[in-house]
Amino acid sequence: MWLIFTLVTTLLWGLAELFYKKGSHEDAKYDHLRVCVLVGAVMGIHAVFTLLTSDLSYDPRNLIAYLPVSLCYILSMACSFFGIRFIEESLADPIENTAGAMCSLLCVIFLGERIAPSVWIAITIIVIGIIGVSRMEGSADVNRKKRLGKRLAIVAFAMPFCYAIIDALGSFLDIFFLEMETSPLIGVTEESIELVANVSYELTFAIIGLILFVFMKWQHVRFELPKQKDKALAAVCETAGQLTYVYAMSGNGAIAAPILSSVCVVSLILSRIFLKEKLTKKQYLFIGIIIVGILMLAVLEGE
Repeated sequence: MWLIFTLVTTLLWGLAELFYKKGSHEDAKYDHLRVCVLVGAVMGIHAVFTLLTSDLSYDPRNLIAYLPVSLCYILSMACSFFGIRFIEESLADPIENTAGAMCSLLCVIFLGERIAPSVWIAITIIVIGIIGVSRMEGSADVNRKKRLGKRLAIVAFAMPFCYAIIDALGSFLDIFFLEMETSPLIGVTEESIELVANVSYELTFAIIGLILFVFMKWQHVRFELPKQKDKALAAVCETAGQLTYVYAMSGNGAIAAPILSSVCVVSLILSRIFLKEKLTKKQYLFIGIIIVGILMLAVLEGE
């Protein structure tokens, strides 16, 4: 069953990326905030459902205790939602998936962890791919700069990198927050610590989503819920993927992890088929290099 959950998770997250892009529009100034509101709403519903249907003993103080990690994950997603309004999904997603490699580097720098030579090779492959994509972006994408202006084009292209860095920081913090010996979470056990962390994250996202909704109303921005079908589907796929992810990793995490890392491949295929995204051959080459590095790193970390 773990393999089924793994494949379903990969598909759900690939679909989420597709719907995020499909529902985002360059000329809709607050579209990224609309996505945050809808994701927060769906996650909030799931968190409440979890609390009502499980025997989890949840201390509300964990909202504050887990806040540094929650904010990292939420801010990284907000960067992704903003960038996806302007950047091709098939270009952004592989860059965002380098967060795992960045987290490994943080562990080396701040924790003094030793990394096997094969892992260094995988990280080097990812870095080569990123440098290649960046050079192609700087030389080839004249249209985006003409369309958006030089400053916005640079900011938009920086968003996938911001996602990767901030998400990597969240994963790095999770090393401490999800270990019983170092975790500041209150009233948790070895069995409940991950669920408590996830509920805290989802409730925080729901609160921030509500704040953003009030802000949009204050700015007299119409939410137009009937027109947000794609964003709502993305939020549902994202949250549903989190559910199946837990079962996938608990079944056989060592093999599930590298399969799940292929979500960027799924996203690339879906974007090409349904969004008709076209990149240059050199861009596809360097994106392929990034994907190879990500999959290699996932396999090595799963051993």
